Amino acid sequence: MKSSFLFPLILLLLSVVCDQSAAAQDQAAPLTIGQTFTLASATLRETRRINVYLPPGYADSATLRLPVLYMPDGGMAEDFLHVAGLVQVGTGNYTMRPFIVVGIENTQRRRDMTGPTTNAEDRKIAPQVGGSAAFRKFIRTELMPTIRQRYRTTAETAIVGESLAGLFVVETWLLEPDLFDTYVAFDPSLWWNNGELVAQADKIVRAYAGPAKTLYVAFSSDTETATTTRRFAATLKSAAPAKLTSYYQAMPEETHATIYHPAALRAFRIVFKPHKAAPTK
Repeated sequence: MKSSFLFPLILLLLSVVCDQSAAAQDQAAPLTIGQTFTLASATLRETRRINVYLPPGYADSATLRLPVLYMPDGGMAEDFLHVAGLVQVGTGNYTMRPFIVVGIENTQRRRDMTGPTTNAEDRKIAPQVGGSAAFRKFIRTELMPTIRQRYRTTAETAIVGESLAGLFVVETWLLEPDLFDTYVAFDPSLWWNNGELVAQADKIVRAYAGPAKTLYVAFSSDTETATTTRRFAATLKSAAPAKLTSYYQAMPEETHATIYHPAALRAFRIVFKPHKAAPTK
């Protein structure tokens, strides 16, 4: 073969190789922001997916231990991404302490987030409701031990939730306050079961004699004026003993659909405030 034919052939081969190389470089790779695993629950009789965010610095240390922020509605298509993002930003700019975020992905949300109810309309929202006690048992006896085994944690725990998940947070604060140290709820569905949880709150709060606990609750324009909300706010103001620190935040500029992210930003800066000031540059 003459050299006059070889040169164009070489150029063609080089062009194919370059095109293949460019195509390989353009191929997208998975974007990882945390870890995920499944946990077979004997209590709930189902397998649950757990998503975990680990703050910067955790992987760089063999000894660093961190507190844990648990969150219902913790699926990738739910609230896990934006809450993990808030923790990442807040940790990075020293407006909150670093936390391991543990998101619990939903299967039957309305079952897990609600307590028993005598209201017929409440029972229409799902085939099964009233499973909050079982969900707490799952967290206490199965999920928490697993997290302590898999990750380097401290004894400090917190929980955050909105709407029905906020109801679960408030219910847990009242009925099983030893489960977490800090409770954060946004627009909790306090109307559930004709507001019976709020009706019991004053007596429960006044009788509390356990270790220090913190509750942060925020309400949007959709719920802030509700009778149950006003009654709950009055209980927090008048009945809480010194060991129960509570924060009540009205956010009339937000709706039920928009409150989670801006309320979480405020809450995390208050209840997870860093122990030390940010380093000077």
